[in-house]
Amino acid sequence: MMRVAYLVADPGVPVFGTKGASVHVQEIVRAFRARGDDVTVYATRRGDHVPSDLADVRVVVQRVQGAGAEQRERGIRDAVAALTAAIVADGCDLVYERFSLFSAGGADVADALGAPVVLEVNAPLVEEQRRHRELIDEQAAVAIAGRALQRADVTACVSEPVAVWAREHGASRPLVAPNGVNTDRVRPPLVRRGDDAPPTVGFVGTLKPWHGVDVLVDAMAELARRGRRARLLVVGDGPQRADLEAQAQSLGVDAGFTGAVAPEDVPAVLQRLDIGVAPYRAADDYFSPLKVSEYLAAGLPVVGSRVGQVPSLVRHGRSGLLTAPGDPRALADALQMLVDDTALCRRMADQARQQAVAEHGWGGVLASILGGVPTAVAS
Repeated sequence: MMRVAYLVADPGVPVFGTKGASVHVQEIVRAFRARGDDVTVYATRRGDHVPSDLADVRVVVQRVQGAGAEQRERGIRDAVAALTAAIVADGCDLVYERFSLFSAGGADVADALGAPVVLEVNAPLVEEQRRHRELIDEQAAVAIAGRALQRADVTACVSEPVAVWAREHGASRPLVAPNGVNTDRVRPPLVRRGDDAPPTVGFVGTLKPWHGVDVLVDAMAELARRGRRARLLVVGDGPQRADLEAQAQSLGVDAGFTGAVAPEDVPAVLQRLDIGVAPYRAADDYFSPLKVSEYLAAGLPVVGSRVGQVPSLVRHGRSGLLTAPGDPRALADALQMLVDDTALCRRMADQARQQAVAEHGWGGVLASILGGVPTAVAS
């Protein structure tokens, strides 16, 4: 049994939140615990959507202080220092750090305790922050990221583009470990819809522009113009929700919007769907969408944009269909294939589930990551 210190310094990723990053944290905790390891999470935000099976997980919180961007950046560094001191005081056999801006806490713990460090990298955060938000002290951000990458014993990246970025910024041998899915929790429904019932097309995720949900709404309107019956269910919340609801109403799309859903409730919501959609726009190609793995595990044929890691997850013609990003007509064409051919839809659904179970479990993801850790520690 290992004592694992899991460091999550990003204030945008509460441990017990509802978005994909929080689900990722929770599933890694579950995977460690399934191995018999003792996990303590050290974080800047706890969150209040605590799954019952994780209620006993010890979480040490040091909140980030400061209102403006400059104060927040300084506040993150102060919080990381406090969390690092807490880990050193508690002791651990392994540090598992989710790569965060202004944090090289894992490196500091390694220097103090000699414990190996796994650094999980989900995005090139410095570039992302500079491009989409506000970055004041870029020089410090780059230097701290470089220290974290150079000191890690294992650098686990969610996609090949992220691994390339990590290598360019100091990681010696980054490995690719795409997002997984809990195939015990996410399962297909026991009873499928009848042939005469209109299918439910669904999106699960945060409602932000790059997720392309507006393209999906347009595609559903196009599908209706072609005389096909289908309902849209949008699961999640975000800054685009009001605009998307107005768009669906103006186009006459039969659509439902659930708002934010706690992670433990997502499996039941997925069972209400017949087709899962990942309609990403053409953008950065570094991401590994958690929702696609969940669709597959739920036994849903996936219609996804040909961007990022989506093509490596969706086997075109087998577990789903790939389309050009940002093209509602192409998306409508793919949806129409599945709406018109119930047998094809069910065959892809079965293959999606088989693929998820065989290839995408979180236990396997963690095992591949820990494969690079010294045997005496990771075994």
